[in-house]
Amino acid sequence: METDTLVPLIFFTFLFAVIVTPIMIKERTKRSAHTLIGQAIERGQPLDPALVTQISQGALEQDRARKSLGSGVILVALAAGFAAAGFLVDPGDTESGFFVPAVIAGSVGLAFVLLAIVDYATKKRAS
Repeated sequence: METDTLVPLIFFTFLFAVIVTPIMIKERTKRSAHTLIGQAIERGQPLDPALVTQISQGALEQDRARKSLGSGVILVALAAGFAAAGFLVDPGDTESGFFVPAVIAGSVGLAFVLLAIVDYATKKRAS
């Protein structure tokens, strides 16, 4: 295989793995929790209604602001890394290929940070 086809193949395989792996792990965790509840019901053990509600709605929904903030910080750091790489490759050239992904990752990262701020403010107001 030539480099022209190998590099995009590796990139999209990596991108697929980064997106699909966390989804598969989350679904496996949900499946095991539901299996555990099913086994408890079969044995006749009492179930706490709060536990059933938490599993059915998802425990991570409550921590959405923190998750958004973490994603935003990572994307802003990634944008800074792309920009730094662009300056290291050719210090005077702002038209290198590193600045387009830096702008995209940075703007999405800032959007996540703003989303986290809004989620935190509405969570505080609701409490």
